[in-house]
Amino acid sequence: MRVALAQLAASPDRTANLARALDVMGEAKRAGADLIAFPEVILDRFFPQVPGDRKALELAEPIPGPASERVAARARELGLVTVFNLYELDPATGRRFDSSPVFDADGRLLGITRMVHITDYEGFHEQSYYAPGDQGVPVHATRVGKVGVAICYDRHYPEVMRALGVAGAELVVIPQAGTLGEWPEGLYEAEVRTAAFQNGYFTALANRVGIEGKLHFSGESFAVDPEGKVLARGKSQEEDLVLADLDLAACATSTARRLFWRHRRPELYGAWLG
Repeated sequence: MRVALAQLAASPDRTANLARALDVMGEAKRAGADLIAFPEVILDRFFPQVPGDRKALELAEPIPGPASERVAARARELGLVTVFNLYELDPATGRRFDSSPVFDADGRLLGITRMVHITDYEGFHEQSYYAPGDQGVPVHATRVGKVGVAICYDRHYPEVMRALGVAGAELVVIPQAGTLGEWPEGLYEAEVRTAAFQNGYFTALANRVGIEGKLHFSGESFAVDPEGKVLARGKSQEEDLVLADLDLAACATSTARRLFWRHRRPELYGAWLG
Protein backbone atom coordinates (compact mmCIF):
# COMPACT_ATOMS: atom_id res chain seq x y z
CA MET A 1 0.00 0.00 0.00
CA ARG A 2 1.06 3.59 -0.48
CA VAL A 3 0.58 6.07 2.35
CA ALA A 4 0.42 9.85 1.88
CA LEU A 5 1.17 12.23 4.74
CA ALA A 6 -0.42 15.64 4.18
CA GLN A 7 2.11 18.02 5.74
CA LEU A 8 0.10 21.24 5.80
CA ALA A 9 -0.09 24.70 7.35
CA ALA A 10 -3.35 26.14 8.70
CA SER A 11 -4.54 29.59 7.66
CA PRO A 12 -6.99 31.68 9.75
CA ASP A 13 -9.69 30.73 7.21
CA ARG A 14 -11.29 27.44 8.27
CA THR A 15 -13.22 27.09 5.01
CA ALA A 16 -10.02 27.47 3.01
CA ASN A 17 -8.24 24.94 5.22
CA LEU A 18 -10.93 22.35 4.58
CA ALA A 19 -10.88 23.05 0.84
CA ARG A 20 -7.10 22.62 0.85
CA ALA A 21 -7.40 19.30 2.68
CA LEU A 22 -9.92 18.00 0.14
CA ASP A 23 -7.65 19.11 -2.72
CA VAL A 24 -4.67 17.34 -1.14
CA MET A 25 -6.71 14.14 -0.95
CA GLY A 26 -7.02 14.35 -4.74
CA GLU A 27 -3.28 14.97 -5.09
CA ALA A 28 -2.59 11.93 -2.94
CA LYS A 29 -4.85 9.72 -5.02
CA ARG A 30 -3.23 10.89 -8.25
CA ALA A 31 0.13 9.99 -6.69
CA GLY A 32 -1.09 6.45 -6.14
CA ALA A 33 -1.91 6.66 -2.43
CA ASP A 34 -4.24 4.13 -0.81
CA LEU A 35 -4.38 5.97 2.52
CA ILE A 36 -3.90 9.60 3.53
CA ALA A 37 -3.20 10.95 7.02
CA PHE A 38 -3.52 14.55 8.21
CA PRO A 39 -1.85 16.54 11.02
CA GLU A 40 -3.49 17.46 14.30
CA VAL A 41 -6.46 19.93 14.21
CA ILE A 42 -5.46 21.07 10.73
CA LEU A 43 -8.74 22.90 10.06
CA ASP A 44 -7.79 25.60 12.57
CA ARG A 45 -4.90 27.69 13.75
CA PHE A 46 -3.42 26.03 16.82
CA PHE A 47 -5.76 27.51 19.44
CA PRO A 48 -4.28 25.57 22.44
CA GLN A 49 -1.27 27.88 22.20
CA VAL A 50 -3.10 30.16 24.66
CA PRO A 51 -5.28 29.01 27.59
CA GLY A 52 -8.93 29.78 28.10
CA ASP A 53 -9.96 31.18 24.69
CA ARG A 54 -13.72 30.77 24.93
CA LYS A 55 -14.18 31.70 21.27
CA ALA A 56 -12.03 28.70 20.32
CA LEU A 57 -14.49 26.40 22.09
CA GLU A 58 -17.00 27.29 19.37
CA LEU A 59 -14.78 25.64 16.74
CA ALA A 60 -15.66 22.14 17.95
CA GLU A 61 -18.21 20.23 15.88
CA PRO A 62 -19.81 16.77 16.00
CA ILE A 63 -18.63 13.72 14.11
CA PRO A 64 -20.44 13.15 11.80
CA GLY A 65 -20.70 16.86 11.18
CA PRO A 66 -20.17 19.47 8.45
CA ALA A 67 -16.41 19.01 8.02
CA SER A 68 -16.19 15.28 8.58
CA GLU A 69 -19.06 14.59 6.18
CA ARG A 70 -17.22 16.44 3.42
CA VAL A 71 -14.07 14.47 4.15
CA ALA A 72 -16.08 11.24 4.09
CA ALA A 73 -17.64 12.15 0.75
CA ARG A 74 -14.23 12.91 -0.72
CA ALA A 75 -12.82 9.61 0.61
CA ARG A 76 -15.72 7.78 -1.05
CA GLU A 77 -15.26 9.67 -4.32
CA LEU A 78 -11.55 8.86 -4.45
CA GLY A 79 -11.60 5.39 -2.90
CA LEU A 80 -9.06 6.64 -0.34
CA VAL A 81 -8.77 5.48 3.26
CA THR A 82 -8.54 8.70 5.28
CA VAL A 83 -7.30 9.43 8.80
CA PHE A 84 -8.40 12.97 9.62
CA ASN A 85 -8.15 15.02 12.80
CA LEU A 86 -10.35 17.80 14.14
CA TYR A 87 -11.80 19.43 17.23
CA GLU A 88 -14.81 17.32 18.16
CA LEU A 89 -17.90 18.26 20.16
CA ASP A 90 -19.86 15.39 21.69
CA PRO A 91 -23.46 16.71 21.61
CA ALA A 92 -24.59 14.16 24.19
CA THR A 93 -22.22 15.36 26.91
CA GLY A 94 -21.02 18.78 25.74
CA ARG A 95 -17.43 17.60 26.09
CA ARG A 96 -14.80 18.40 23.49
CA PHE A 97 -12.03 16.15 22.22
CA ASP A 98 -8.96 16.10 19.99
CA SER A 99 -10.28 13.46 17.61
CA SER A 100 -9.32 11.43 14.56
CA PRO A 101 -12.19 9.96 12.58
CA VAL A 102 -11.09 7.10 10.33
CA PHE A 103 -12.91 6.68 7.01
CA ASP A 104 -12.67 3.60 4.85
CA ALA A 105 -12.20 3.78 1.09
CA ASP A 106 -15.98 3.77 0.62
CA GLY A 107 -16.37 6.80 2.92
CA ARG A 108 -17.77 4.84 5.87
CA LEU A 109 -16.86 6.18 9.30
CA LEU A 110 -15.12 3.18 10.89
CA GLY A 111 -14.64 4.83 14.25
CA ILE A 112 -13.12 7.73 16.15
CA THR A 113 -9.92 7.88 18.19
CA ARG A 114 -9.93 10.56 20.89
CA MET A 115 -6.64 11.70 22.43
CA VAL A 116 -6.35 10.18 25.91
CA HIS A 117 -3.47 12.07 27.54
CA ILE A 118 -3.99 15.83 27.73
CA THR A 119 -0.98 18.03 28.31
CA ASP A 120 -0.58 21.56 29.64
CA TYR A 121 2.66 23.50 29.27
CA GLU A 122 3.88 26.62 27.51
CA GLY A 123 2.33 26.82 24.03
CA PHE A 124 0.25 23.66 24.54
CA HIS A 125 -2.55 24.49 27.00
CA GLU A 126 -4.66 21.59 25.83
CA GLN A 127 -6.43 21.01 29.15
CA SER A 128 -8.33 24.24 28.49
CA TYR A 129 -9.95 22.63 25.44
CA TYR A 130 -9.87 18.82 25.45
CA ALA A 131 -11.44 16.23 27.69
CA PRO A 132 -9.49 12.95 27.98
CA GLY A 133 -10.52 10.47 25.33
CA ASP A 134 -13.10 7.87 26.31
CA GLN A 135 -12.94 5.53 23.31
CA GLY A 136 -9.81 3.59 24.24
CA VAL A 137 -7.29 2.96 21.46
CA PRO A 138 -9.26 1.22 18.70
CA VAL A 139 -7.77 -0.46 15.66
CA HIS A 140 -9.80 -0.06 12.49
CA ALA A 141 -10.11 -2.77 9.84
CA THR A 142 -9.75 -0.67 6.68
CA ARG A 143 -9.69 -1.82 3.10
CA VAL A 144 -5.89 -1.60 3.10
CA GLY A 145 -5.10 -3.05 6.51
CA LYS A 146 -5.50 -2.69 10.27
CA VAL A 147 -4.95 0.94 11.24
CA GLY A 148 -4.63 2.47 14.70
CA VAL A 149 -4.16 6.11 15.69
CA ALA A 150 -2.03 7.71 18.42
CA ILE A 151 -2.82 11.43 18.49
CA CYS A 152 0.15 13.70 19.18
CA TYR A 153 0.84 13.58 22.95
CA ASP A 154 -0.41 9.98 23.20
CA ARG A 155 2.60 8.77 21.23
CA HIS A 156 4.83 9.55 24.21
CA TYR A 157 3.10 6.79 26.19
CA PRO A 158 4.46 3.28 25.56
CA GLU A 159 1.19 1.92 26.98
CA VAL A 160 -0.74 3.45 24.06
CA MET A 161 1.70 2.22 21.46
CA ARG A 162 1.75 -1.29 22.95
CA ALA A 163 -2.05 -1.43 23.26
CA LEU A 164 -2.36 -0.67 19.54
CA GLY A 165 0.00 -3.56 18.81
CA VAL A 166 -1.91 -5.91 21.10
CA ALA A 167 -5.10 -4.93 19.24
CA GLY A 168 -3.51 -5.98 15.95
CA ALA A 169 -2.45 -2.70 14.33
CA GLU A 170 -0.32 -3.05 11.22
CA LEU A 171 -0.02 0.72 10.80
CA VAL A 172 -0.18 3.38 13.51
CA VAL A 173 -0.92 6.89 12.24
CA ILE A 174 0.21 9.83 14.38
CA PRO A 175 -1.48 13.21 13.73
CA GLN A 176 1.02 15.70 15.13
CA ALA A 177 1.53 19.37 15.99
CA GLY A 178 5.26 19.36 16.68
CA THR A 179 7.49 22.44 16.84
CA LEU A 180 11.13 23.25 16.26
CA GLY A 181 13.28 22.53 19.29
CA GLU A 182 10.39 21.13 21.33
CA TRP A 183 12.27 17.97 22.35
CA PRO A 184 15.94 17.02 22.75
CA GLU A 185 17.73 16.42 19.45
CA GLY A 186 16.77 13.15 17.82
CA LEU A 187 14.19 11.97 20.38
CA TYR A 188 11.21 13.23 18.37
CA GLU A 189 11.93 10.62 15.73
CA ALA A 190 13.59 8.01 17.94
CA GLU A 191 10.43 7.48 20.01
CA VAL A 192 8.40 6.57 16.94
CA ARG A 193 11.10 4.37 15.44
CA THR A 194 11.45 2.51 18.73
CA ALA A 195 7.68 1.98 19.02
CA ALA A 196 7.59 0.52 15.50
CA PHE A 197 10.52 -1.80 16.28
CA GLN A 198 9.20 -2.96 19.65
CA ASN A 199 5.68 -3.59 18.36
CA GLY A 200 6.29 -4.87 14.85
CA TYR A 201 4.12 -2.39 12.95
CA PHE A 202 4.56 0.53 10.59
CA THR A 203 4.20 4.08 11.91
CA ALA A 204 3.36 7.21 9.95
CA LEU A 205 3.54 10.66 11.54
CA ALA A 206 1.88 13.63 9.82
CA ASN A 207 3.02 16.99 11.21
CA ARG A 208 1.85 20.52 10.52
CA VAL A 209 4.04 23.41 9.37
CA GLY A 210 3.90 27.18 9.63
CA ILE A 211 4.53 29.95 12.15
CA GLU A 212 1.61 30.61 14.48
CA GLY A 213 2.31 33.14 17.23
CA LYS A 214 5.27 31.84 19.21
CA LEU A 215 5.08 28.34 17.72
CA HIS A 216 7.03 27.25 14.65
CA PHE A 217 5.72 23.92 13.44
CA SER A 218 8.52 21.88 11.97
CA GLY A 219 7.04 19.48 9.41
CA GLU A 220 9.47 16.62 8.75
CA SER A 221 6.63 14.08 8.66
CA PHE A 222 7.92 10.55 8.32
CA ALA A 223 7.05 6.87 7.94
CA VAL A 224 8.84 3.97 9.64
CA ASP A 225 8.90 0.23 8.98
CA PRO A 226 8.58 -2.52 11.65
CA GLU A 227 12.37 -2.68 12.00
CA GLY A 228 12.54 1.00 12.90
CA LYS A 229 13.87 2.15 9.52
CA VAL A 230 12.69 5.52 8.20
CA LEU A 231 11.14 4.98 4.77
CA ALA A 232 10.31 8.57 3.85
CA ARG A 233 10.67 12.01 5.39
CA GLY A 234 9.02 15.32 4.57
CA LYS A 235 10.62 18.70 4.11
CA SER A 236 11.51 20.84 7.09
CA GLN A 237 9.21 23.84 7.69
CA GLU A 238 7.49 23.56 4.28
CA GLU A 239 4.25 22.07 3.08
CA ASP A 240 4.78 18.66 1.51
CA LEU A 241 2.98 15.50 0.45
CA VAL A 242 5.09 12.66 1.80
CA LEU A 243 4.66 9.27 0.11
CA ALA A 244 5.79 5.92 1.46
CA ASP A 245 5.22 2.39 0.17
CA LEU A 246 4.46 -0.16 2.90
CA ASP A 247 4.30 -3.94 2.67
CA LEU A 248 2.12 -4.81 5.64
CA ALA A 249 3.13 -8.48 5.35
CA ALA A 250 6.42 -7.38 6.94
CA CYS A 251 4.64 -7.03 10.28
CA ALA A 252 4.26 -10.79 10.68
CA THR A 253 7.96 -11.43 10.08
CA SER A 254 9.28 -8.45 12.05
CA THR A 255 11.79 -8.87 14.85
CA ALA A 256 9.10 -7.96 17.37
CA ARG A 257 6.72 -10.66 16.15
CA ARG A 258 9.42 -13.31 15.71
CA LEU A 259 11.06 -12.68 19.09
CA PHE A 260 9.85 -10.05 21.53
CA TRP A 261 6.15 -10.83 21.35
CA ARG A 262 6.64 -14.60 21.65
CA HIS A 263 8.31 -14.09 25.01
CA ARG A 264 5.98 -11.53 26.56
CA ARG A 265 4.68 -12.19 30.11
CA PRO A 266 1.37 -10.30 30.19
CA GLU A 267 0.28 -12.17 33.32
CA LEU A 268 2.91 -10.13 35.21
CA TYR A 269 2.38 -6.68 33.80
CA GLY A 270 -0.90 -5.76 35.47
CA ALA A 271 0.62 -5.97 38.94
CA TRP A 272 3.70 -4.03 37.85
CA LEU A 273 1.79 -1.20 36.21
CA GLY A 274 -1.38 -1.03 38.27
